[in-house]
Amino acid sequence: MGLINGLRQSISRATERLFSEEEPKRIGIYGPPNAGKTTLANRIARDWTGDAVGPESQIPHETRRARRKEDVEIERNGKSVTIDIVDTPGVTTKVDYEEFTEFDMEKEDAVRRSREATEGVAEAMHWLREDVDGVIYVLDSAEDPFTQVNTMLIGIIESRDLPVLIFANKIDLEDSSEQRIRNAFPQHETVPLSALEGDNMDEVYDKIAEYFG
Repeated sequence: MGLINGLRQSISRATERLFSEEEPKRIGIYGPPNAGKTTLANRIARDWTGDAVGPESQIPHETRRARRKEDVEIERNGKSVTIDIVDTPGVTTKVDYEEFTEFDMEKEDAVRRSREATEGVAEAMHWLREDVDGVIYVLDSAEDPFTQVNTMLIGIIESRDLPVLIFANKIDLEDSSEQRIRNAFPQHETVPLSALEGDNMDEVYDKIAEYFG
């Protein structure tokens, strides 16, 4: 019955999309490794669909391929937006296999993981250039924002004039400072949250519906 119901739902969504005027907005969740992108993607997906996007881990680059959760409909304050959540690998200039050996990973596995992560970063940048309609940029509010920012990523966002929301994540941590994030990106809206604890998710959904709807 579960398979049949799932098939019916897929057919229903496809039919609705066929007769709708607008396709779902493809919203890429970008940011540095371990900023909480997958935690946020899972929080959004679970809140609105009941399903997760992918596994979470404290080890860097757990997400090494972009993952998509389609047809996530968010309704807030009379506004509605249907988005495809694209959870992307952490964007960084270099992936060193020694990052992973620090987590007691064997060298062979660490080298493989670093290679996959490097390929994933390239894929994430390709998606940014070609296949997203808006960006949620997740930064760790307990860390210096300027050590987290990738200039190439920012350059692509600006060149495509993509709508972007800055999410200052991990406000549950003692060293967090959303103001540091605001100061680094004064031209963009900054939303504080804890994706792990679910803090301030009402404002998160308000802004997503407002910016991407």
